[in-house]
Formats: sequence, structure tokens, C-alpha cells
Amino acid sequence: MDSRTYTALVVPASNAEPIRMEQVGVDVPALEAMVDGPLESVIRGDWHVYLNAESAAMLLPVNYRAGQLMHECGLDLDGIRGTAVFLGRGEHGAEADIPEHLPRLAEDLFGAPLAA
Repeated sequence: MDSRTYTALVVPASNAEPIRMEQVGVDVPALEAMVDGPLESVIRGDWHVYLNAESAAMLLPVNYRAGQLMHECGLDLDGIRGTAVFLGRGEHGAEADIPEHLPRLAEDLFGAPLAA
């Protein structure tokens, strides 16, 4: 188990909550707590995003910002719900810090600096 922490881009579903950079543990219980339930992961190039696998059944709110960010990176998925936790992908699929281009893109898209 990986006990280190990594810099993640956390995109809450609520537009009232800021998008933020955060140090996160990548053990399953910590990630499940962040997304409020069981995990699913979507992989795209040098990053991946953790989402709640039961978000539709739990009627979590739609996460328009995470959906838009993913769309701008070439990934179109309908109905992204709940908090999205973006991390980087290291060698052999290992966890890594979020690649620099994603936070910059989020700031450009949403017009505000990210919360720390």
C-alpha cells in the first residue's frame, strides 16, 4: 500500500465550493471518504480521476466543472456526479502528483485561482 501523499486537484460538485489543490493519501479509505463512497477511476494519458462508483444511484449532484475539465482534455463522459479527485499517473500506472497542465487549465476555464 502506498502511504505517501500526493498533490491532487479536487473538484467539488457544488459551484459554491472552490476547486482546490490538496495533499491526499491514496489509500482506498481516504479516497472513498473524499468521494463519499466506493471508487471508480477514469484514466486519460498522464492523469486519472477518482469518482464515486455509485454516484447516480446515490443521486449525487452533477459535477459540471469536472465534466467540463475532462471534456477540454478530450474525454467526454456524461453525468459526472459528486466530488472528483484528479491525480497524476506515474511509471507503470503508479500514483503521482497532478500534472501541471490540469490546474492551469482549471484556472483558465473557471476564471479563478485554485484554493490551497
